[in-house]
Amino acid sequence: MIGPPAGLFVTGTDTGVGKTYLTALVVRALREAGVRVGACKPACSGAATDAAGMTRWEDIAALSDALGGEFSDELICPQRFLAPLAPPVAARVEGKSVDARLLRDCVARWGERVDVLLVEGVGGLLCPLTERETVADLAADLGYPLVIVGRLGLGTINHTLLTVEAARARTLPIAGIVLSETAPPPRHGTAPSAEETNPAEIAARTDVPVLGVVLYGGRELRRQGAPVRMDWRAVAAGR
Repeated sequence: MIGPPAGLFVTGTDTGVGKTYLTALVVRALREAGVRVGACKPACSGAATDAAGMTRWEDIAALSDALGGEFSDELICPQRFLAPLAPPVAARVEGKSVDARLLRDCVARWGERVDVLLVEGVGGLLCPLTERETVADLAADLGYPLVIVGRLGLGTINHTLLTVEAARARTLPIAGIVLSETAPPPRHGTAPSAEETNPAEIAARTDVPVLGVVLYGGRELRRQGAPVRMDWRAVAAGR
């Protein structure tokens, strides 16, 4: 019997911190390295209507594009809701509920297709995922190491350390932290930038590795101002 592939669980310190952007970046890096990779977002809420009047979930579209359009939206995300609310709340608006079993089964469906699977959560680690569970509960069941994505900038130190504490309180393994610049950087003159100060402060206050920074619109991971190549397959395997 073929077991589950190696994987990473991408979570965030908040919503809108760049989880999907980083997940897509990692997917592309693995594909370029010749690794069979998949991406799964077990539940997604918050849709938009495109120019043709079609309903579109931007996160799913971004993951599908990173995967080269090789997999169906249904495989990437089987539970999709319209309202930009936490999944169980958005589901309730539609007279539905989030299927807890399907959250796990949708990950299992990737088993024979890929060697590495990226699973992206919603919101932060304690965001409601079903009527009874949070994202952390799903992460615990899957057992994949966490990649914690934080917003590069003011406030991220507190949010990141709180997320690390929440993960450790649940004995969730953590592969590392990535800081993501989600908007064009303000001009600070000669003042140090968040890229310079955030990673160092977080590294000094936790023994979780800060894997790097993704600058606004960037396609690479940076560390100490220079590009860095990550062996994401090794990270997923716990090496």
